[in-house]
This record gives sequence, structure tokens and C-alpha cells, in this order.
Amino acid sequence: MEWIRLPGGRVPAGEWHRAQPVAALWWSATPLTTDGLPLTGLRLDEAAELASELGGRIPTSAEWEWMAGGGSRRYPWGDAEPGSQHANLRASGPGHTTPVHAHPAGRTPQGLWDVAGNVWEWTAAPWRRDGIALLRGGSYHSLAQYAACAHANDAPPGLRSPGIGLRLVRDTPPAPHSPCERSTS
Repeated sequence: MEWIRLPGGRVPAGEWHRAQPVAALWWSATPLTTDGLPLTGLRLDEAAELASELGGRIPTSAEWEWMAGGGSRRYPWGDAEPGSQHANLRASGPGHTTPVHAHPAGRTPQGLWDVAGNVWEWTAAPWRRDGIALLRGGSYHSLAQYAACAHANDAPPGLRSPGIGLRLVRDTPPAPHSPCERSTS
């Protein structure tokens, strides 16, 4: 698994969270995969358990938004409207998941793949008292506006779906034997 370190900053207030600082974190370069396709079908608790087993965790919604847009981009790649070169979305995709490296124009400036489209990504929303989880990024079945960095969708944490995956985050560097780690600070 490739890990990319993103510097911290301050994510602006949005519909889903207050303005807050975000620490420098290590992010998996892609959602978790199986044979190059996003791993899907996990409930939030299962995704969190798997993330922990792999040495990471589920990001908070604010952390995810910072990773996706750095507090300034409308979409992970910039401000251009989504097209088939950027993301696997309803209007521009085949109607199912695609390999995580299929949309190079959709990478973030720091090199993270598939942040928008292909699969929603679980995020933690510890401040929500109603037990609802937040999904980020949109999926192969989503409209283009769901690919926006600031967009989130609430979902019951027990939901399983072929359109929901996960991206890991770490507070500390990966172990020295981890392949392909790099920093963008």
C-alpha cells in the first residue's frame, strides 16, 4: 500500500462540520483494493476494524474534506467540472466500479487516486449523536455534484453496498518496511 503524507491546515466550516484544524496525516494513495478494484460491501464497523488491522483508521469527515480539497479546490483535481477523464460517475462511467488508477486526470495535486467517484468512502462523524455515518466522494452511481470536496451523504453505519469503500489514514508514518511511501509536505 502506498502512503502519502499531506500537510495539515485549517478546513473551512461546511454543512457537515465547523471550521477546524487538521493535522498532517498519512493517507493511502487509493481506496483499499482487491485485484485493482475498490474493496466494497463493508459496514462502517467492519471498515474501521479492517483499517485498524492494516495500521490505519477511518478518517473523520473534516479530515477527508481537507485531504480531498485542501480547503480551496471544488473537486479533488481542481475546479473543472467532472468528466470521464476525472472520475467514474453516473453520467460518465460504465455503471460499475473501475480500477482505481483508471482516471489519472482526477488525482489530487498530491497524487491521491479515486478521491471522487468510483466508490463512496466511509468517514467518521464522532459529533453525530444520531448514529448516522457520513460518506464522501460519490460513487459510480452518483451525480457529478456528489464528487465535490465539500459534499457528504449521510448513511446508516450498518449499510453494505457495492458503491461504498474505504480509504485509510494514519496519524504516524508507516513502518519503515512499508513499500512506496512518500511525503508531500
